[in-house]
Amino acid sequence: MPKGTDEGAARDSEVVSRFVEQFAAQLVEAGMPRMPARIFAALLASDSGALTSAELGEQLQVSPAAVSGAVRYLTQQHMVSREREPGSRRDLFRVHSNQWYEALANRDGILKRWENALNDGVASLGADTPAGRRMAETLAFFEFVELELHGMLERWRVHRASLFGK
Repeated sequence: MPKGTDEGAARDSEVVSRFVEQFAAQLVEAGMPRMPARIFAALLASDSGALTSAELGEQLQVSPAAVSGAVRYLTQQHMVSREREPGSRRDLFRVHSNQWYEALANRDGILKRWENALNDGVASLGADTPAGRRMAETLAFFEFVELELHGMLERWRVHRASLFGK
């Protein structure tokens, strides 16, 4: 069996498929593109947490190009990683147990860029104008979110260790 295959999985493939599509639909509703949502849900539902492009395509009945574009999006979002087994030419796509943490932690750079742009907006529009005040409030919100995110992620690390010992 290929390295990414869930060996010994005795689950009903219809049940797994139904879960994958239902969870993917929830991710799409939250704003994730459809194909990355399906790929992510399939990886999350696999016992190994890792599948090859061919396995993903077969499971989801999609083309290699669809898998490629979806995993590119997911790797950019830090939700999956691309690995290669030594001596193999096939990529293995893996979802890690802490993927949500990684995805949120990597938003820090985005928040900083938004804050910089909003600072420029306040300076350009004038802090005493209605638009400048709106920009300043938006900036204050993102600064608040950034501070809270750091604290929340630290609390999660402690909580996760208490639950899973990692």
